[in-house]
Amino acid sequence: MELTTLWFILIAVLWAGYFLLEGFDFGVGILLPAIGRDEADRRALIGTIGPVWDGNEVWLLVAGGATFAAFPEWYATLFSGFYLPLFLILLALIVRGVAFEYRHRSDVPSRWDHAIFWGSLVPAFLWGVAFANILRGVPLDANHEYTGNLLTLLNPYALLGGVVTLALFTMHGAVFLALKTGGELRERAIRVTKIVGPVTLVVGGLFLVITQLMTGTTATWAGVVIAAAGLAGAIAATLRGRDGWAFTANAVAIVVITFTLFGSLFPDVMPALDPANSLTVENAASTPYTLTVMTWVAAIFTPIVLAYQGWTYWVFRKRLTRQEVPAGY
Repeated sequence: MELTTLWFILIAVLWAGYFLLEGFDFGVGILLPAIGRDEADRRALIGTIGPVWDGNEVWLLVAGGATFAAFPEWYATLFSGFYLPLFLILLALIVRGVAFEYRHRSDVPSRWDHAIFWGSLVPAFLWGVAFANILRGVPLDANHEYTGNLLTLLNPYALLGGVVTLALFTMHGAVFLALKTGGELRERAIRVTKIVGPVTLVVGGLFLVITQLMTGTTATWAGVVIAAAGLAGAIAATLRGRDGWAFTANAVAIVVITFTLFGSLFPDVMPALDPANSLTVENAASTPYTLTVMTWVAAIFTPIVLAYQGWTYWVFRKRLTRQEVPAGY
């Protein structure tokens, strides 16, 4: 396998990991006002992600760094053309992070809860808008520079993509809370899953079908079927009270959707409306020497990072209730 292809796959893995882990963080933040009826409820909800949310964001940092090092042309075009949406995502993540750290120090924590809500909702929506535009193709000139504007990015297909990721992450947060909480909080999370789940299945299925009709092959149709089965399985498991299986099924759906979208791109990394100007794994890649060094670094440090993060989740695996909220949330 060529190093350019290998690093395209590794970047897809990083984004899948980010959406899988940060996805339920976003979902918990979005559901904070809906499921958290009082301060004790909201402290318990935040406590479910308190030990892990900042570690989950590392996947985004590594994905961005890997893109910059492995495919600098892709990185440059993406961050210049999508500057405003990515800036809004970054701003929302900063505000959300500050809110997590300071809400328990405030005399009016509800003000920080608003920051957590919007700091979760905005990225959950805009990531879908961004990736949908990449799949659809954007106006690039012969120098691979973006020639559109903000309104170009706000097309119906991209907005549908934003609705899909917003619904998907909200559902992911609901099944995560059903898994990680007990008592009335768990019951509320299950009720939310029963409402949001069918909506996610419909809009997600519609988006994937449209995507495959535009760019797909016979192989990637399998991803549509598996993702739909995962979402349906999560809903069915929730109805049966199998919280662990519900979370696993939804996690599979998120990973499969991410891989399906990246598979629809390959060998492009950023398609242009004029195919002659598209960025591919070949014309956007770094030198073979750079990719070789990166491969060795990834082979050494990736298992260490995964082992540490897995250990963190194992340590904080216990369910939380209103009566068992740790101090500092």
